[in-house]
Amino acid sequence: MDVPQYEKMIDAIIISVLTPSEEEALNIANALVKRHLAGAVNISKVRSIYYWREKIYDRQEWLLLIKTRRERFEEIKTEVTKLHSYEVPEIVAFPIISASDAYIKWLKEVT
Repeated sequence: MDVPQYEKMIDAIIISVLTPSEEEALNIANALVKRHLAGAVNISKVRSIYYWREKIYDRQEWLLLIKTRRERFEEIKTEVTKLHSYEVPEIVAFPIISASDAYIKWLKEVT
């Protein structure tokens, strides 16, 4: 019996990180890809509304979607924390439950 594709993919994750500037986002993305911690990082400008220290903020931020393997999460968390200017940076991982075999093969090769 064939193993369902999602059971073969549980090693792959996407990590979400928000930064206050495009420059900081690029710095983090380049560091992660250069060190082969991430296979790819997408960066998008987003509008964030959040609660912090008794106030509601409405700010422009930069969203990084970091593609990697689950076993790289702790290294990425350490690197992002070191490079990030926020006191409490968002570093949240989501499983990739399905992807093409070729994509997963590439991701494993580059990370």
